[in-house]
Amino acid sequence: MTQSSAPQTVPNQFALLGQRRFAPFFWTQFAGAANDNLLKFAFTVMVTYQLSVDWLPPATAGLVIGALFILPFLLFSATSGQLADKYDKTAMIRLVKNLEIAIMVLAAWAFLVASVPVLLVCVFLMGLHSTLFGPVKYAYLPQILNERELTGGNGMVEMGTFVAILLGNLAGGLLVAMPQVGHVGVAAACMALAVAGRAVAQLIPCAPATDPRLKINWNPVSETWRNLKLAHGQTVVFRSLLGISWMWFFGAMFLSNFPAFAKEVLHGDEQVAALLLVVFSVGIGIGSLLCERLSHRHVEIGLVPLGAFGMSAFTVDLYLTIHALPANSGYVLAEFLNQPAHWRVMFDLALLSLFAGLYSVPMYALIQVRSAATHRARVFAANNVLNALFMIASAVIGVALRKAGFSIPQIFLITGIANALVAIYVFLLVPDYLLRFIAWVLSRLVYRYRISGDEHIPASGAALLVANHVSFVDAMLLMAASPRPIRFIMDYRIFKTPLLGWIFWLARCIPIASQKDDPEIYRRAFDTAAEVLRDGDLLGIFPEGGITRDGQLQPFKGGVMKILERAQADGLTTVPVVPMALTHLWGSYFSRIEKGGAMVRPFRRGIFNRVGLNVGETTPAAHITPDDLQARVAALLARG
Repeated sequence: MTQSSAPQTVPNQFALLGQRRFAPFFWTQFAGAANDNLLKFAFTVMVTYQLSVDWLPPATAGLVIGALFILPFLLFSATSGQLADKYDKTAMIRLVKNLEIAIMVLAAWAFLVASVPVLLVCVFLMGLHSTLFGPVKYAYLPQILNERELTGGNGMVEMGTFVAILLGNLAGGLLVAMPQVGHVGVAAACMALAVAGRAVAQLIPCAPATDPRLKINWNPVSETWRNLKLAHGQTVVFRSLLGISWMWFFGAMFLSNFPAFAKEVLHGDEQVAALLLVVFSVGIGIGSLLCERLSHRHVEIGLVPLGAFGMSAFTVDLYLTIHALPANSGYVLAEFLNQPAHWRVMFDLALLSLFAGLYSVPMYALIQVRSAATHRARVFAANNVLNALFMIASAVIGVALRKAGFSIPQIFLITGIANALVAIYVFLLVPDYLLRFIAWVLSRLVYRYRISGDEHIPASGAALLVANHVSFVDAMLLMAASPRPIRFIMDYRIFKTPLLGWIFWLARCIPIASQKDDPEIYRRAFDTAAEVLRDGDLLGIFPEGGITRDGQLQPFKGGVMKILERAQADGLTTVPVVPMALTHLWGSYFSRIEKGGAMVRPFRRGIFNRVGLNVGETTPAAHITPDDLQARVAALLARG
């Protein structure tokens, strides 16, 4: 099943749990993530508190176990990405779950006899299990979900992963601590999760191979480099991989310091440390689920700057909160919760992790949409490698900062400031994030924006979008409605407008002048427009030739026909034309009002007034004339 043939869109992300194409997959990955963490945490507790192993002291046990789990991501991600592209993904998932059962049989025996060396081998093998599953997981979703479901599906998976991590850690800690029967309980739980995961994997529908002719390169070094170059070929995709890896760096810096933070800074016991983990995990889960609603069911990378800002803002507030904490020590959980200042700590942790969810989910969805199906899994294999490197860097830098004398609150503050600097750098390198954020703010906060018919905007391939021109922000509002970037043809004079001109330059809008005013700009505009369509991208045009001065639809000029004739000359005979109508914008802050001026009375109709976009059905270019297009847009305007 391909994305284009996916079943009809479900009403919301939770409805996916009632769909066979998604629910078995969700519970399979949930069981696997829970089992990974149950094994790791139970083993860590066992060697820290219950056994005395000279060659694995408690102080380093957690680091060794974590490193062994991450090592396969560096060694085998390249191979796993190739396998996921070459073979049926459902068959790969079932194979991986069979491997998990075999690993857990060995791990169960090792828990029963308390064999530390064998459990270390099992941790490494479970890291291999996760390495094989990762590329399959993210490449499977776009095969069975359409664009409107992709953000919600990724949000559900991200939420499920962090809830599974949380439950796995809690279950591992509680079971292994049970007197006399703890190791038996852990062994039984690991086996039960592995078998349950394999059973539900049997219900996952087939997901055919996307590159069955691929020849496997078994050299992990050369293939890893090839995968990174493959991802680097698309700037937005590669920068998104780096952005996701940075989120793991950010999260690892907090998660690895929670035990010491709870003990040294909050003066709490182990239960307080567990509470911090719960708050952090729940925050990411909620943020991941919010993405679908905030994005209006599209892949909305405008949420990424919002997420980055929130991560930094609440990290800084956490640092300020810590300085106001009472000096008491020895809190048990109930006493900790009785202190109002501690609730602000949990509030900050919950919100910074919530914004981390808003930050990461749109990037996963963007990578899925922008990567070619034939090598999508290999791109996510490159993501696994980068994630592992960034988490290792997080651990090394964290230890170095502690040895240099920085306190845990100071490390958190440094991480928050670094996050802001990294975000600014990335957003300047890839303006798409910033532009979509501006469009998101306009459509969600400045206006109450209602979109009708956006399913008519093609999810792939070249198309010409034709709309009426009412305000200086029409282009940004159309961007907010489209799941894909749009290149607009705009009057060259608007580029001289402060701020708006800079934004349109970032958006790579195409300046156009009349042939009389500047023949060279006129020629370049049509050459660039032809190139946009040849590249299979969306081209936007306002055929009225300028912003309306009286709120009425003006006659359409012939430039749209010149673009279509040029496209046909280039062999693009099937470029669809999509009519659009922006409604209720006339008289708002960014339109021309009062003697041709704009922005004269910002509250004339209210900053939060309702505006809309009506999108009509696509029409073949061969059946279009300027008068016909104008009539179609007028009919859409009449809908209100």
